[in-house]
Amino acid sequence: MLTVKSFEFNPVQENTYVLFNEKDACCIIDPGCFFPNERTALQEFIEQQGLSPLLLLNTHCHLDHVFGNKFVYDTWGLPLHLHEKEQPVLARAPEAGLAWGMPFENYRGELVFLTPGTSVTLGGDELNILFLPGHSPGSVGFYCKEQGFVIGGDVLFRGSIGRTDLPGGDHETLLRSIREQLWPLPDETVVYPGHGEPTTVGWEKKHNPFLK
Repeated sequence: MLTVKSFEFNPVQENTYVLFNEKDACCIIDPGCFFPNERTALQEFIEQQGLSPLLLLNTHCHLDHVFGNKFVYDTWGLPLHLHEKEQPVLARAPEAGLAWGMPFENYRGELVFLTPGTSVTLGGDELNILFLPGHSPGSVGFYCKEQGFVIGGDVLFRGSIGRTDLPGGDHETLLRSIREQLWPLPDETVVYPGHGEPTTVGWEKKHNPFLK
């Protein structure tokens, strides 16, 4: 059984997620910790809960989702897992950071590529990898079928969708990803987005103005 803990980090108010189970195994998804106090908050939570970090995952590699990749690697030695198409996005992140006035040191360690249709495991818990391009060329979601939730990155928000005006974005591709990958999930599936509050697949089908 996975517990989902969220942190709101950096000036872009990005959601960083720590998923952990009763065996004290955890994964860190999209560490957006930019300021020292944010890195401290993430580390203290993990240590105070007695958790053992086993996986570092990125839904996609826009700068606000990768600020803390290097910190996680330096602290716990975890290589970065991402979709192969996110490599150039990750490489451009420091340049984007300078443009946004948020310079940072990028992760430069080993890259482990995620394959949609397969899964990653955390103890006995499984996260299925959904391919959700459109906001970014290699965006993925992590779907826990057994518990009915998905960590979706910047694909679907409560009443909105991800922007598609950044390099590699495409509006029609994003809409197709949502309709083909997220809409078939049960209506009660909770979507934990990269920004803002959680929502459900069923609520978005009924109310999201971008998907009417």
